[in-house]
Amino acid sequence: MPYLITKEHNTEAKELVNNELYKFNVKHFPKDLRGKYEEIHIFLKDENGNVRGGIVGEVCWNWLEIHTFKIDENIRQCGFGTKLLLALEEIAFAKQCDFIKVDTLSFQALGFYEKHGYQVFGTLNNVGRDFQHYYLKKELTP
Repeated sequence: MPYLITKEHNTEAKELVNNELYKFNVKHFPKDLRGKYEEIHIFLKDENGNVRGGIVGEVCWNWLEIHTFKIDENIRQCGFGTKLLLALEEIAFAKQCDFIKVDTLSFQALGFYEKHGYQVFGTLNNVGRDFQHYYLKKELTP
């Protein structure tokens, strides 16, 4: 039987691949964690309802993963990042997550995460030729 490798934007095929991997993975996790998945979106809005920052992530099994975290540049250093991160950590506690994981580049927010108790567990060098890519984790204890 011939097979063909294609490069295409195909939402249906993408979802099929993701779902099949999920089904495979879930067989290996404890029953109490199966099906524990939820996207998490929290936003910082101004008085006019304009989004000025936010965190996009997901609860997956026993952790919460941050995918995107951004605050408008002109309001950084005002404490909004800390407030958003603490709100996210409250969600992680409520969802009974054991840890939070995130990645950041050397010119982004490494110091911010470390200040909030996140620890580097991995690094890639030569990212964009001049930068490092850091992988961080924060253990959550009740």
